[in-house]
Amino acid sequence: MTDAQNNGANGSNAVEGRVVLYKNPQPLAVAAHGKLALKNIARPFGFVETTHVVPLTVQEFGIASTSMPIIFAPDKKTPLAVMAARGNENLFVDKDGMWEVDSYIPAFVRRYPFIFAADDQNENFVVCVDEGAEMLATDGEIPLFNGEEPTDYTKGAMDFLQDFERQRRSTDEWVAIVNQYDLLEEKSVTFTPTNADGSQGETVKIADYLAISEEKLNQLTDAQFLDLKNKGALAAIYAHLVSLLQWQKLVQRTLRIGETAVANA
Repeated sequence: MTDAQNNGANGSNAVEGRVVLYKNPQPLAVAAHGKLALKNIARPFGFVETTHVVPLTVQEFGIASTSMPIIFAPDKKTPLAVMAARGNENLFVDKDGMWEVDSYIPAFVRRYPFIFAADDQNENFVVCVDEGAEMLATDGEIPLFNGEEPTDYTKGAMDFLQDFERQRRSTDEWVAIVNQYDLLEEKSVTFTPTNADGSQGETVKIADYLAISEEKLNQLTDAQFLDLKNKGALAAIYAHLVSLLQWQKLVQRTLRIGETAVANA
């Protein structure tokens, strides 16, 4: 195992801070989790059914753009996958807690209930598991440990975390390139309803967000555009721009849910 894996299997330091989706992430250790296993639960994605955005890595932009809008957080410009047009909702998780068939599942969601925790210097990482995860139990089907050693499943989860961390760092590098050329701008998504008489109603603002400006992109010099190309940044930029077309789908689905709720009231 790698150092990060060894730290995860034997560490005992508590994880500080809150991470979206996670209730009580703690360092993975034989003493605390040796008898735990993952089990099939009635609502596999229930843990994310009220989460409308999660972080996304740049390597995911291409496939994620076919399912959901990709925007940027206002503070650190972190890329986010948008899974609903409003908070406390996830349009990709149905009433049975299942993820919508043929829609992309972000890696941030797929890694649950495991996660990396970093030290203050962001140099050493500890593999953690959410002790509050419903899918963890002593009567589960997939054990976390076989004796003193992590099972193949747990080792696979550790490898996934390492890949995710590498992708997260390359995403930070990509965001730095985008910021270098000041390509982000504030945008809004709106909806104009049609009244019963066929006239247009008042426009309603759905969300404010940060996105790459096509105008700023087109204003780059040839040298600047070539620099983006040589740094491998263009594919993700175009995937992000294409993803914004998914806003209309999210808004329409939200409206249909509202109409159903009214009809059933």
